[in-house]
Amino acid sequence: MTKATSGARPRTVPQRTCIACRSTEAKRALVRVVRTPEGRVELDPTGKKNGRGAYVHEQRACWDEALKKDRLARALKVQVPAPDLAELKAHAETLAATS
Repeated sequence: MTKATSGARPRTVPQRTCIACRSTEAKRALVRVVRTPEGRVELDPTGKKNGRGAYVHEQRACWDEALKKDRLARALKVQVPAPDLAELKAHAETLAATS
């Protein structure tokens, strides 16, 4: 009885879609924003926080689009509280504008 030798199966890379520009990228190339069970909306750098998540590119244009057109609130199915919105806007301000 011989065991069939098969090569190691290549690992699949999870894909996610940016809520602003609608392009698909590897999960690690995007930043996760999460709605926590308590109703807060915050950044999730680990990608493991509990709650409903949405993904945005780490680019100024995508953050502006997500915040301006209220796409973040729609994706998370919650009205983003003002203090949390201010934190997200502050994060967007730290990003360099790219063309």
